[in-house]
Amino acid sequence: MRKTKHWLAGTGMALLCGGSWFYLAAQEPVQDVETELVFNADHSQCTLFGSDRDHFYEESVNRQARRQYRFSKATVEAVSHIARPMSAGKTEASVFDRLDQLGFIDQFLFKAMQSAGITPAEKTNDYEFIRRVTFDLTGRPPKYDRVVAFVENNATDKRAKLIDELLNTPEWADKWAMFLGDQFKNVDDNGQVRRFAEGRNAFYQYIKRSLAANKPYDKMVTEMITAVGANNWGQGELNWNLGGLMSGGPAQDNYDLQGEIVAERLLGMGHQNCMLCHNGRGHMEALSVWGKSATRAQAWGLSAFFAKTAARRVYPDATNRNVWYSSFEDAPRNADYSLNTTTGNRTPRSPVGSTRVITPEYPFGDGGKPRAGENYREALARIVVADPQFARASVNYIWKQFFTRGIVEPANLFDPGRMDPNNPPPAPWTIQPTNPDLLNALAADFQKSGFSFRDLMRKICNSEAYQLSSAYSGNWQPQYETYFARHLVRRLWAEEVVDGIAQISNSIPRYVYNISTLPVPGGSTTTTVNWTMQLPQTRTLPGGAMAQFLDSFLRGNRVDAERKAEGAIPQVLNLLNDNFVMDRTRSAMNAGVPTLTRQLLDKYASSDNAGLVRELFITVLNRPPASEEAIISTGLLGGAVSPQLRQQRLEDLVWSLYNKVDFVFNY
Repeated sequence: MRKTKHWLAGTGMALLCGGSWFYLAAQEPVQDVETELVFNADHSQCTLFGSDRDHFYEESVNRQARRQYRFSKATVEAVSHIARPMSAGKTEASVFDRLDQLGFIDQFLFKAMQSAGITPAEKTNDYEFIRRVTFDLTGRPPKYDRVVAFVENNATDKRAKLIDELLNTPEWADKWAMFLGDQFKNVDDNGQVRRFAEGRNAFYQYIKRSLAANKPYDKMVTEMITAVGANNWGQGELNWNLGGLMSGGPAQDNYDLQGEIVAERLLGMGHQNCMLCHNGRGHMEALSVWGKSATRAQAWGLSAFFAKTAARRVYPDATNRNVWYSSFEDAPRNADYSLNTTTGNRTPRSPVGSTRVITPEYPFGDGGKPRAGENYREALARIVVADPQFARASVNYIWKQFFTRGIVEPANLFDPGRMDPNNPPPAPWTIQPTNPDLLNALAADFQKSGFSFRDLMRKICNSEAYQLSSAYSGNWQPQYETYFARHLVRRLWAEEVVDGIAQISNSIPRYVYNISTLPVPGGSTTTTVNWTMQLPQTRTLPGGAMAQFLDSFLRGNRVDAERKAEGAIPQVLNLLNDNFVMDRTRSAMNAGVPTLTRQLLDKYASSDNAGLVRELFITVLNRPPASEEAIISTGLLGGAVSPQLRQQRLEDLVWSLYNKVDFVFNY
């Protein structure tokens, strides 16, 4: 059946209009005439999940809309039964009356709301919670059976147990390896340094295995900063420092970039990049209280920790100078950071007074230098992981993933001059963290836990603040956002959209990517994964149409484009028309495995369309249908006069749910 389809996101449901499909928003009043439910409608009510007047037709039918649509009393009763209200999600009597019973996250947040006279949103219901926490922790939606079992479970600790369950899944390691891969900019080629497929994959595996083993984050960072070895293709942690090399300039360009990466990615101090070209005075007054007084010499002090390190190329095939791996080793005979350059990626490095050589000195917090005889990079790792700013930046980066915004924003532009409420900055500056006490408490607890990401995420997800509804019954004010008075929705990552559709449809793709740059005698140069969240980089993988689908959801490339959560027209067009989506609405058997549509048709007879619709909504949107959605969906299927037409209408209904606005958001 050929259709012309138009899409707008919102709320509404599908109907059959004069033999043609269109989308109808429920009207008032709904009139009950004897055994029939009557909707009075004309094309002024046509809408595809929104108030706009778009609709689509079968090309072969009369386009004249009927004036009434009637559903039998049996259908109405069945729909009323399956569309029972979601489990209640009320905040108990008053969260302010039991603050002393809450964990430290909730105490800090709700005390701030209480002081500001802000009433928090109600607690989210079980359907929303299981969807939210499953996507946030694993990057995939919960499956139908898991949702039903969770909602029907009356245990008071079921949310805590679900969180523990998710934190120990392979999918958790997949998602957070993707996050740290973004954070550490792991790619095969960044335009300056080529790790090749082997180095990229080794770095990816190092990150993923470290997460799966719950390796303390400070240990990971120490291993990456201090790594030495002969081959970055076989030693994943070598690829951290390798990503800080540049071509075409003096060695100081490398030291500067390596120091800049430490500052931004580990400490949230992105303004370090500015400092490496000029003093803050005359440049940073409008950007940073700390920065306006910082000097270029201080920034060089961080770079100098890398001065006694050398990377070398090794050619595995002497006849091929286009492929190499890299060694990374200590070079104690190297000179310290010299102020003697006029070329490269930075402004000239000239002596400062009588100072012609910079020795390592940490420019943040309480500072720090190498001890007598201490390896420079080992000294840097020791100082960095002990700096409270390392813990603050780390928890803030993670907090932002769960709450959509950080306690400090932007998360990579901390200003040390605006952190202490007991020592506020001069007007018009204000304290930078929206809740400095919470930020410091999170950082201290992260240190106390042994820098455990799992422990941090467990405490965040168990907090009542995280479990607030995204809906707000009062008069919401924009400033409430910084108090986290309700849960802020986020658009799903590109990988979450794609993997969600694949899992829901039960039609799992295969993605092939390269693992070797050189031929492998008797072996393969590629490998296969089933989930985009398992790809080792966002740039160029996988190839072909799926790459553009993922890119349309702004996944970033880890070189010059960060991951973003904005919407874009290509996202809509891909969900509407891309073969990846369309093929996963079909009723089919793939390698002996039935798709979702096939499963539902086999499981539910035409006499139980109500049960089918309920399972479909819970599977795709992780919630049962609202009354209007259930009535229209069951009526749509019930009007099918043949198995073929019923299949066709179910396929269209599946397509419509993939294009519903709440499918691409985690709320």
